[in-house]
Amino acid sequence: MIPYLVTPIILPAATAAVMLLVARDNLTLQRIMGLASAAGLVWLVLQFAISTLPRAEALGNWPAPFGIVLAADGLTVLMLGLVAALAVVVLLHVWANGEDKLGASFHPLFQFQLMGLNGAFLTGDAFTLFVFFEVLLIASYGLVVHGGGAERLGAGVRYVVTNLVGSTLFLIGLGVVYAVTGTLNMADLSAKVAMLPAGDAALIRVAAVMLLMVFAVKAALVPLHIWLPGTYAAAPATVAALFAVMTKVGAYAVLRFGMLVFPPGVAATGSLYADLLLPAGLLTLVVGAVGMLGARGMNRVAAYAAIASTGTLFIALSGFTAVSTSAGLYYLVHSTFAVAALFLLADLSRRRGARSGPVAVLFFLTAVAVAGMPPLSGFLGKLLILQARWDAAPVVWPVVLTTSLVMMVALSRLGSDLFWKAATPERPAPATLTAPVLLLLVLVAMTVFAGPVGIALDGVAAALHDPVDYIATVEALK
Repeated sequence: MIPYLVTPIILPAATAAVMLLVARDNLTLQRIMGLASAAGLVWLVLQFAISTLPRAEALGNWPAPFGIVLAADGLTVLMLGLVAALAVVVLLHVWANGEDKLGASFHPLFQFQLMGLNGAFLTGDAFTLFVFFEVLLIASYGLVVHGGGAERLGAGVRYVVTNLVGSTLFLIGLGVVYAVTGTLNMADLSAKVAMLPAGDAALIRVAAVMLLMVFAVKAALVPLHIWLPGTYAAAPATVAALFAVMTKVGAYAVLRFGMLVFPPGVAATGSLYADLLLPAGLLTLVVGAVGMLGARGMNRVAAYAAIASTGTLFIALSGFTAVSTSAGLYYLVHSTFAVAALFLLADLSRRRGARSGPVAVLFFLTAVAVAGMPPLSGFLGKLLILQARWDAAPVVWPVVLTTSLVMMVALSRLGSDLFWKAATPERPAPATLTAPVLLLLVLVAMTVFAGPVGIALDGVAAALHDPVDYIATVEALK
């Protein structure tokens, strides 16, 4: 039997509740339950992947568009799989390095974080997306300040304040959209926005820009990226590794709204998203690469690498073609695992001695992946993006190629500081190498099987650009 779509939301939420009720003082049991929950999410994603897509379900039997609707298509399953796989790897690393011992409720907060992520990817309703954004905000704040300390508390406060401003803007934007269209169901909005009279065009464009600003905050697009470097650098390394997928929530929201609600062909909004996202992506990539060059410390370099990867991703997504979207999705998966690996290696170098041979090898491979050098998937991802954005080649190509060189110089200097100027090396425990190795194996697999992966992502992108089946599946719940 194919599981209900709500199951990936319920499973981590129920796991967190049980942890708090029966395993509050038993860290080993919490670790086992957390890992079992993440493995269960992997299984659920596999079940969804083999089922007929798209799928939609109305919670509480309330008909669409009035009730809460969950919907899943290829993009949803891709994002759910990304979260589940990363959660398993990060929890293995937490178990190995003992970072969950530094404060209470790490594992329940981790599960609530998974609940918020999965809910954001599954919802078919814009207001429910706002609700899951808030779940993410609450859980992520607790994870950022895990272990205490003035630096983490300060970074956490800045993070919350910035995102609360975004949440306020989100509510205002949704209010404008509802006032104009009378609905917040995304499939229903697709039809309503397309039929808006000319007199409402200006108002819906304002709402579209407001929502794009919210998503830009979540994705850390320049100039709305100010919360990310300090937050990711101050957070525990394992938390920052999970947060590698957090910026992708903003990218997902841009894709969902940009393809479903405000597609380029709609008269009311035109090519608004495409026009705004390309310069924002280019500027974000430049700021991220220069930030890596000027940063000191592996955590902060990794934080700016996350910003640079966001810029590269949005350069692809701004094309709003099936080819550019497919290239962007390939890079999205690659960059999530590559940046997460960099954060985990930052933890290893701090705890176990940076000059040890295994850590040096892992750092070298991760640096190659992050900078986009051959032969790993970062090179293929950037090559696909350059090919897909041939229409903007005079601008895109010089920026992408130059920033790749800057990132390579920054990572080379970081490696020199770590492995040539560090103190006496200490060989790390084999268990602490497991998570970075697994992430690098994923990147190797993406390189070796780039053909089949690309074909699968082409299908996901094609469905996004022609959402007729998605809309019909949700409309059938009326």
